[in-house]
Amino acid sequence: MRLRRFFVLLPALLCFAIVSASAQISTGSAMLAQLGLKPESGQSAGASALNDPSVSPGTSFLYGLEAKFAKATAEGGGHAFASFFAEDAVTLANGKAPVIGKAAIAQQATWNPKQYQLTWKPDGARMSSAGDMGFTWGHYDGRSIDQHGQSVVTGGRYFTVWKKQKDGAWKVELDASNNEPANSGDCCRLP
Repeated sequence: MRLRRFFVLLPALLCFAIVSASAQISTGSAMLAQLGLKPESGQSAGASALNDPSVSPGTSFLYGLEAKFAKATAEGGGHAFASFFAEDAVTLANGKAPVIGKAAIAQQATWNPKQYQLTWKPDGARMSSAGDMGFTWGHYDGRSIDQHGQSVVTGGRYFTVWKKQKDGAWKVELDASNNEPANSGDCCRLP
């Protein structure tokens, strides 16, 4: 008797699962459309809910935001970087005081992309259950040329908190970074 009930309910359960999955993919596609991205394009980490079922639409959306942010920064430098921040945003950099507010962030983000290139790629992301806030983390590189013409590369980890604003735009609320940890053999070496 129980087995018969199971087989009667099985088609309904499968139908519900398919409808739920397609609704999640549709929501993720709508979020990506807000960015002007196709679901399969602009994914920094190469993952999308459409090509990897383990990636949620929210995560895919956040990867798209990061891709747009990174591309604009690579092309426009500090000015473009600062444009992605909310009015009350905060930046936290390794060994430096917090910078609070978009105006203060813009005042410090004055680099020209011809002299300095900041690039990054997310390693992961999480979206809130409400779908109005999320965060990403990953690795960044900063590349410049010193006064002797030598290439200087710095790198580290970053953490970015995104929030949907009242007007529907997504802005950075918090951007934190720290230097890359020393190699395991560097801890006890004298200069």
